[in-house]
Amino acid sequence: MVVEEYLTGEEASFFCLCDGATALPFGTAQDHKRVGDGDTGPNTGGMGAYSPAPVMTPEMTERTMREIIEPTMRGMANLGAPFAGILFAGLMITDQGPKLIEYNTRFGDPECQVLMMRLKDDLLVLLNAAVDGQLAHMSARWSDEAALTVVMAARGYPGTPEKGSVIRGLDEAAGEGAEIFHAGTAINGGALVANGGRVLNVTATGATVGEAQRRAYAALDRIDWPQGFCRRDIGWRAVEREQAGG
Repeated sequence: MVVEEYLTGEEASFFCLCDGATALPFGTAQDHKRVGDGDTGPNTGGMGAYSPAPVMTPEMTERTMREIIEPTMRGMANLGAPFAGILFAGLMITDQGPKLIEYNTRFGDPECQVLMMRLKDDLLVLLNAAVDGQLAHMSARWSDEAALTVVMAARGYPGTPEKGSVIRGLDEAAGEGAEIFHAGTAINGGALVANGGRVLNVTATGATVGEAQRRAYAALDRIDWPQGFCRRDIGWRAVEREQAGG
């Protein structure tokens, strides 16, 4: 029998670049794992995300660094295994503060897409600094804008997705603060086709999460792919918070 603490709160994703000694905070995000609107249905790899995570206030970020990230870095160095790379902390923000659920050593998907839309610096320079142990002399600059991404998935996902359907209209959809990231696509006979479960990430920026959400869905609605589907409520928690003025 395993007894675990029950955590109640709001989930958030917190990223750092690490070089073995220094951990450089590298943005926050929140994603939607459930396949259906209202966070219903089976879990998926992620149906959308937005950044920054409103729940990760400067105080919560500072506590996460002090209570979770920095002790982890010290502990791994003391074990003779200093960590260099991307550290992704899956957090639960509780009434008592941040609690660690899990670590990943990669960028999340679809969290990476929204982080890249907001990053103002050259990612390669920062990654090289992590490799070379120079992060203590680096900083990462971020756009003040929010970013939001909506996953377009093939019918059948997260079960067995239907492959081979033709996708049109991507050129018309991109622009006006929107970018489209390919995931499960292929070229077949000169046509762009679905070749996986999660197929496209339609991503946009805006002054607020609500504005980024409107732009992302406006771009998505210009894509001609009847066999694809998406959630229509990505970012709902942040949008409700904005509308409530908090």
